[in-house]
Amino acid sequence: MAAGKFVVLMVMVVLMVEGSRAMTLCRMNDQGLEACKPSVTQPNPVDPSPECCKALKGADLTCLCSYKNSVWLGTLGIDPKLALDLPPKCKLQMPSVC
Repeated sequence: MAAGKFVVLMVMVVLMVEGSRAMTLCRMNDQGLEACKPSVTQPNPVDPSPECCKALKGADLTCLCSYKNSVWLGTLGIDPKLALDLPPKCKLQMPSVC
């Protein structure tokens, strides 16, 4: 029985490691998230770069809105308010559900 628990634990660790290598959030991949990170990180956020705006154009903005009250974004170093301020800065229309 202990060996079975060990195998399950090891599978979970492998999945977490593999999953951490490539992440997507609301149709934004690692590169897009990294391009936008300086604009959504305190204490000195900067205006979004052209790369960030390009990534945001392909993002699911309704999905992003669903994270506005989530503590999960904070664990990634993302300020939810700053994240919601990005689309207008990139001249994108925010969904009405936000």
